Amino acid sequence: MGEMEGKVALVTGAARGQGRSHAVRLAQEGADIIAIDICDQIDSVPYGLSSEADLAQTAKLVEAEDRRIVHAVADTRDAGALAAAVDRGVSELGRLDIVLANAGIVSYGGVRDLTAEQWNDMIGTNLTGVFNTARATVEHLIASGGGSFIATSSVYGLKGNGGVAHYTAAKHGVTGLLRAMTHELAPFNIRVNSIHPTTVNTDMIQHDAQYRLFRPDLDNPTAEDAKAGFASLNIMPIPWVETTDITNAVLFLASDKARYITGVALPVDAGSMQI
Repeated sequence: MGEMEGKVALVTGAARGQGRSHAVRLAQEGADIIAIDICDQIDSVPYGLSSEADLAQTAKLVEAEDRRIVHAVADTRDAGALAAAVDRGVSELGRLDIVLANAGIVSYGGVRDLTAEQWNDMIGTNLTGVFNTARATVEHLIASGGGSFIATSSVYGLKGNGGVAHYTAAKHGVTGLLRAMTHELAPFNIRVNSIHPTTVNTDMIQHDAQYRLFRPDLDNPTAEDAKAGFASLNIMPIPWVETTDITNAVLFLASDKARYITGVALPVDAGSMQI
């Protein structure tokens, strides 16, 4: 019997990357899954976002673990659409025990360069999206007698860096939101924690715009060209962590092994917080 047997977990940003990794691992541990993703492009994002085919592939991978899944296309910025998707999933699967507010984007710019569109898209997705996820799920967690709410923040939710002012502001906002939720939801036996990764080996970092930040001297830099730049963000000698590294932390925080752990901002960062 897996650690998540009999539980239902909701994952936003589930179509690929960290979200897919979390959904599949929780399914392997016995959970049924509600998987939500935007499956559309946001114009200010400099890399391709997920597709409905990606979300369908996540569903197939969960079903291959002999678990049930309800998947839906919804933008976390759209509170109504998100709540409808959550309610449908809970209605079909019967309960909700774990929420992983994972959906997020990245783009680049300091305060002198950012456009209003970049700022609004970032705050809307990476901060308001987490708030909307909480609003859509907390009553279901209470109805189940408690549970675990985990949000994906970033090392930039705990420290600063230039060139990502809007991202840093949004991720700090997530950290603050969850610290407040910890106090509000503890009486209902809901644990609230955040995870703060360094760069993770997903489509969010593996694209031309990111490589050019590290190698502006090259016309067409590759991931290999940018590795030294990525590695400079960590004190351990690696350029990035893998999705499984974040999923391992998620599984722990969502499990009964962490039944009295709440209000924690957990870095999975290869020492990035020490820089």
